[in-house]
Amino acid sequence: MLAILPQLLVSGLLIGGVYALLSIGLTLIFGVLRIVNFAQGEFIMLAMFGAFWANVLLGIDPYLCAIIVVPAIFLLGMLVERFVIQRILFAAHSMQIFATFGLSVLMQNLALTFWGPDYRSVSTAYTSLSYTVAGLSISATSLFAFIAAILMAAGLIGFLHFTRGGRALRAMVQNRYAASLMGVNTKQLNRLAFGCGVACAAVCGCILTPMYYTFPTVGVDLIITGFVVVVLGGMGSVAGAVVGGLIIGVAQTLTGFYLSVEFKDVVALLLFIVILLVRPQGLFGRKGTEDLGMK
Repeated sequence: MLAILPQLLVSGLLIGGVYALLSIGLTLIFGVLRIVNFAQGEFIMLAMFGAFWANVLLGIDPYLCAIIVVPAIFLLGMLVERFVIQRILFAAHSMQIFATFGLSVLMQNLALTFWGPDYRSVSTAYTSLSYTVAGLSISATSLFAFIAAILMAAGLIGFLHFTRGGRALRAMVQNRYAASLMGVNTKQLNRLAFGCGVACAAVCGCILTPMYYTFPTVGVDLIITGFVVVVLGGMGSVAGAVVGGLIIGVAQTLTGFYLSVEFKDVVALLLFIVILLVRPQGLFGRKGTEDLGMK
């Protein structure tokens, strides 16, 4: 049993990288706009369909499809922010939930109307590829997702802390009114943040296309875990999203092997509850995270 533990830990970390990839865009949007985007999974779904159809019709590799799909989803996200999010930004939380949930249902049904309920998959040369390192088997697609999650998190943290635009975002989050007095265009930054958040979802969709079936409600299945990871790591913390994803990935893998596959989600949620009982603000959060925003 113990002999296989290193392999289980590696597999869990790689799955955790996938979970982190799901969560980074979600935590960026919450950290800046203070809105939980219940339609985030549908942006992932649209990106997966974009990568699927580009592969089927044009023969483009799903990963290369990101060059086309990510800018398209980014522009769609900016339009959504302009015509939906901007109107509910200072509304009651219940209105924000209803609006983003309604957007989620709308996008799902549009996908069902245009593409039907069928499950579709993309097969590539690396879909079943695995590497063997020190006797450990590493799935190529999971490794790519893990690397993408780390690079995306590092890029966002670097942008927020070391660029003029990132500092303006953090200043706006801390005090929107004071930032506007200093000349910060808060409306423009809101649009940029939401666009970047759904662009992260688009990257996730392209990376996950060779790993998962593509269908209109795939976003619901994926984003539930994303919400758990975001709250566990700390709302608004990019680093917390990565660490939370790795913890959930390892916990589910160990549970599935040593106990039963049926219990892996139960144990992950129990771990989630225990950590929140000890630290209600999440692992990387601080008390009053909802007032502090991005970190």
